[in-house]
Amino acid sequence: MSGAGSGFVFSEKPISIASGEGVSLTAEDGTDYLDFGASYACTPAGHCHPDVVEAVREQAADLLYVQGSYPVEARTDLRAKLGALAPGDLGNVWLCNSGTEANEAALKFARSATGKTKIVAAKRAFHGRTAGTLSATWKPKYKTPFEPLLEDVEFVAYGDADELAAAVDADTAAVILEPVQGEGGVHVAPEGYLEAARDLTEEAGAALIFDEIQTGLGRTGSLWACENEAVAGDGVVPDVLTTAKGLASGLPLGATICADWIAEDAGPHGSTFSGNPVVCAAANATLDVLVEEDLAANAAAVGDYLTAGLAASDLPLRDVRGEGLLLGIEVKRGANRVLRDLALDHRVLALPAGRTVVRLLPPLIVEEGHADELLEALTDVLAPTAEP
Repeated sequence: MSGAGSGFVFSEKPISIASGEGVSLTAEDGTDYLDFGASYACTPAGHCHPDVVEAVREQAADLLYVQGSYPVEARTDLRAKLGALAPGDLGNVWLCNSGTEANEAALKFARSATGKTKIVAAKRAFHGRTAGTLSATWKPKYKTPFEPLLEDVEFVAYGDADELAAAVDADTAAVILEPVQGEGGVHVAPEGYLEAARDLTEEAGAALIFDEIQTGLGRTGSLWACENEAVAGDGVVPDVLTTAKGLASGLPLGATICADWIAEDAGPHGSTFSGNPVVCAAANATLDVLVEEDLAANAAAVGDYLTAGLAASDLPLRDVRGEGLLLGIEVKRGANRVLRDLALDHRVLALPAGRTVVRLLPPLIVEEGHADELLEALTDVLAPTAEP
């Protein structure tokens, strides 16, 4: 099948990007754009961070690839770093190429370790586009062309602990949840909901999977969003945590991080490019920047500043929700029209999360001055037209 033009996978934007630096993207015509989400949370340390670029160059000069059964320093170091940074006692790391693959592995591992098949997922959830992850994704438009998918999946209302309790039973292999739903409209788990999921899965002998593909790596003000839950110690610790997107500053890398009891009976699973050395080098440098520059704290501070600015404005907004620098602005007209006007008239790039939600996922190095630029642009785009 020929995919003439990029529209085969993505609808093509009218802006051709040539380069990026920090919080900015530059088009081929030289126009600079402020990136508040164009890269789907894939550049937490900013575009082309010099430490990441140098790590890639050095590794590429030494070794581009060797398959995963041969120890490679960059790969070994990354597994150790992820194990050390993961919440609680999660320390078994499976490396892959994307968030979808990380979630697919999580579902397979849970079914193998428990010997059960039932998956409980949330309405509005998005977990990926492979057959397993798509089965646990809610929106029909993503699923219908590829059905039938996995049949033993039950969806419950996100945030409703009672409905979750009714769904989790002795046949349940796993509950998979996003601590903050991203694609589904930016919805934060109500207080106590993740803890309830933890209790329910432990009682049923099921695995609790947190999909932190979009919420992890400092984006919500903590290294992992599950750490934001107000409970003792490490917050709510799942049996499996998945991460990807910004893990290697946009190079293709995902990780499935598991508790011992999952890893001990995860079943046969493999990937040719698992832990590619160049991508692992980028991830090691990215994690170093995230930790050393405490970008989670910056995400919390600038996120609070931006949220306060939106609350203090008189813009016609239905809601502002999220955590840190994962924010959803629900507007009273089509989000795509707002995004078009922001991009073409004000050189600010953002994303939709449904028909009426503008989603913000900027690099975590963004500053209050950049937030002010966004607020000014939104004020102009959303301000009511003056009466003649």
